[in-house]
Amino acid sequence: MIMELTENQSALILETDEHGEIAVSVASADMDGLPAAICSALAQKLMDDEQFQEEIMEMIDTDNGGE
Repeated sequence: MIMELTENQSALILETDEHGEIAVSVASADMDGLPAAICSALAQKLMDDEQFQEEIMEMIDTDNGGE
């Protein structure tokens, strides 16, 4: 699926490698705009904040019934 972003849109791209590691990237038509800045901040938090990562994994485990 190809998605084209307008100038006022940005997106987080989450990708897993063969080892199950997650990589986070930001896509944006305007990397200097507010949406890109917010996505960049979220990407940085996802990569650097272990407590935030644990909270997300707990949410995923809860939503998936602990699977």
